[in-house]
Amino acid sequence: MIRIVDFDPRWRAEFARLNIDWLERYFVVEPIDRTVLSDPESHILAAGGRVLFAVDGQARVVGTVALKHEGDGVYELTKMAVDPASQGRGIGAQLLVGAIAAFDAMQGSELFLESSSKLDTALRLYERHGFHHRPAPRPGSHYARADVYMVFERS
Repeated sequence: MIRIVDFDPRWRAEFARLNIDWLERYFVVEPIDRTVLSDPESHILAAGGRVLFAVDGQARVVGTVALKHEGDGVYELTKMAVDPASQGRGIGAQLLVGAIAAFDAMQGSELFLESSSKLDTALRLYERHGFHHRPAPRPGSHYARADVYMVFERS
């Protein structure tokens, strides 16, 4: 049984560990990653964002995702990661559904994400849950690895 729960400071290290793990596997950990992952309270929560965790029946964190408030009701879905030992169990989908519910609860006006075309499985997951490929509204990204921009749209 997996529960999706809000941030708790005792899981700060898990937030960083899960994200650093996948970043090191596929890319590199960029300075912006280290900044946000080391202090989600200042860089995500203080601005009105959320950090969610997937917690298993033994109270172990097996996944995480964040909603970073960009202002005016616009949120970035970011820092989504599932422990490699727990992948393939639908935890990413549960985190995504939880993040969309949190976005709705905050009465957000736009939810977007930046990703990489190298992450086929993640992109398919986002597409199945209502994210659509769109041109980025500004040139470049704050992530060197990002070459995909998607926006959540209800069907």
